[in-house]
Amino acid sequence: MYLQIPTKGSFTLDSAGVAGFFGGDETLSAMATVHLYRGRRWLGWYNSPGSYTVAKKYGQLANSRLWDGLFPGPNPEPAEAFGLDGKPGPRYVASLSGTDMTTGHLAYLAIQRSRELEGVTIQGEPSTETLPAAVTVIHVGDVRDMHRVGMMSTSHALLATIPITISIATCLSCAVAVDWLAFSLILLGIISSGISCFVIGTARLHLRAPKTVTPGVPPGDGLLLTPRDVVVLKGSEKDVNAITKGHFLLEMHGGPEYRSVGWCSLLLLAQFLLQLLLIPQATLFGQIMFLSSLAASWIYNSFLSSLESEKIQGDLFCQALQVEKDSIQKYCLHNRRSQAVFACSILSDGIETNDDFDAERMLSLFVPNKTRVWNLWRKKVAAQLKSTCPDKKFHVTAKEKEGLCEAQCKLLQTFLEDAQLAFEAYRERARDLRSIGSFSIWEANDV
Repeated sequence: MYLQIPTKGSFTLDSAGVAGFFGGDETLSAMATVHLYRGRRWLGWYNSPGSYTVAKKYGQLANSRLWDGLFPGPNPEPAEAFGLDGKPGPRYVASLSGTDMTTGHLAYLAIQRSRELEGVTIQGEPSTETLPAAVTVIHVGDVRDMHRVGMMSTSHALLATIPITISIATCLSCAVAVDWLAFSLILLGIISSGISCFVIGTARLHLRAPKTVTPGVPPGDGLLLTPRDVVVLKGSEKDVNAITKGHFLLEMHGGPEYRSVGWCSLLLLAQFLLQLLLIPQATLFGQIMFLSSLAASWIYNSFLSSLESEKIQGDLFCQALQVEKDSIQKYCLHNRRSQAVFACSILSDGIETNDDFDAERMLSLFVPNKTRVWNLWRKKVAAQLKSTCPDKKFHVTAKEKEGLCEAQCKLLQTFLEDAQLAFEAYRERARDLRSIGSFSIWEANDV
């Protein structure tokens, strides 16, 4: 008794649409990791689905009349096209220089990294507990070299051997079954995906930021502000610029036209058209082998998509700047005003007598309310932050209470008690906060 392989028959699988469109988003996400994992560019030799989506997306990188006609749309920068740049960052306000600006992708990554940390909860009995607010402190060390950004280990990339093996096995099975049409189409998918992954993966990821600043410029201490959380940056202007003004740059050969990317996109588009037209003409066995190779590739691409590219970028960002785990501290407070006092206490440390430090302005970034109570609260807290006396007292005199009704006086007293608790919490942790900087000598190396 012999096993009969059904190579001929009237029934065919309608896999035409699957070949070009199935798994397009997952394939895009997987392709975006080619610059993040070591050796990933050598491991794209499998019959990947979604060739049309990939061709349409990355074909826009090629910048000329010919490629603009084939792949219409804007011509993004390589880093933006692969999701390595382009995310708007939070607002940055410097405490001494007066800088007030919108940041970019690296500051966005810093905010995302701060949200992933487990914070130390500030103990105490606040008057009210509203939405939890966090303060993350980053002491920026000496950023000496930012030319190269490292890559993650090959562990995840080596899993590509599974879809590669399955694609080659299904291709050879079609040859054994004498289905040369399915054999050719699977082989075409392997070659086009492998070449595209290799060409795109030759680009190198760099970190760019201003290297020099005006002599005599004050430190770059400041705040990265979000509606709920805040990141306190401490360091020189040059080093803080690595976060506030820095960005990832993807150096790809052949710029600014990037013809090699255009040819790869054209190859992927040809793969889509040929598979669209010819795979229904293959035998039932050949179609099953074709779909099996696509399924294995889709599972691997989905796995790469689940690894969260932004988290990987954050890891590489920290590796490039030598940010150790202990060099970042996060504190969770009970309300916004406590967050304001805690963060501004960190900023005021050592510069209380500096006239450029506008404590009241920094407090207004957290609580901009213009009522009499809030105005008086900011005035009293700012005065204490500017005081060099270590034993700070947050209270108002009877004269300052003139014109306030009983309810307003009670509200003001409540706010000042919260300020006192927040400052006491800062003073308890001041030594730990100052020691963070000793862990953070940031020097970008190729890791």
